[in-house]
Amino acid sequence: MKTKNSKTKNSNSTNKRRFVLLQRARTHTVHIEFSDSVAESVAIAGTFNDWRPEVTPMMAVGQGRWVKDLALPAGTYEYCLVLDACKWAPDPQAGETAPNPFGGFNSVLKVSEPA
Repeated sequence: MKTKNSKTKNSNSTNKRRFVLLQRARTHTVHIEFSDSVAESVAIAGTFNDWRPEVTPMMAVGQGRWVKDLALPAGTYEYCLVLDACKWAPDPQAGETAPNPFGGFNSVLKVSEPA
């Protein structure tokens, strides 16, 4: 026999799954590439991950190339590349930058809704 509480719990779980699926459907894949022949690690820190580089490491694909695909909803984001866990730098491939409060620049990434 189902109780009212179990029905509510199941309904809440279903609603959460729908929300997650809708969020995934609204994200767009953004491909980031970077080249540095001496970096031993590269990560991305930005407004989309609370500026935590450990959350978004890039993958080395050989010959000093690093890649990462990000799934992001439409919006404007700022980010930096973090080399060897200590050097923060704007992405040289970014088309736009913005000054940051540390005297440097952040890269600006604009993710648009599909037309």
